[in-house]
Amino acid sequence: MKLISACLLGIKCAWDGQDIYKSDKAIELLNSETLLPVCPEQLGGLETPRAPQEIQGGTGEDILDGKCKVLNIDGEDVTQKFINGAEETLKIVKLFHIEEFIGKSRSPSCGCGQIYDGTFSRALIDGDGVTTTLLKRNGIRVITEEDL
Repeated sequence: MKLISACLLGIKCAWDGQDIYKSDKAIELLNSETLLPVCPEQLGGLETPRAPQEIQGGTGEDILDGKCKVLNIDGEDVTQKFINGAEETLKIVKLFHIEEFIGKSRSPSCGCGQIYDGTFSRALIDGDGVTTTLLKRNGIRVITEEDL
């Protein structure tokens, strides 16, 4: 069993409430793998749809270390909701003995390798999202839909 960002399976949980992030490769993977969908942002208490949010001045690593914040485009601090969602996701990982997470690329929660830079301009920086960072710190292998 693998954990997967729910939006990749067409579940309408992304910030805009749409299913545009659905991944054909993720859907195909359902033929050979058991995939458990999760949305860390919803688990943390964020609504759907919701304002876009990005990590400001750092990465998921910096969020978990208390060095920066996650803000939405309206300037609202949603950092604690991101941390809560990451912690709830980790609980699921432990309950089901999951060893791999397939996250939505570039997401401030689930991104792996690159995330948006906090300017809401679609510019990228190297780094991981909050949930990805927490999972990696706990020995979970993380890939994105682009790695499938």
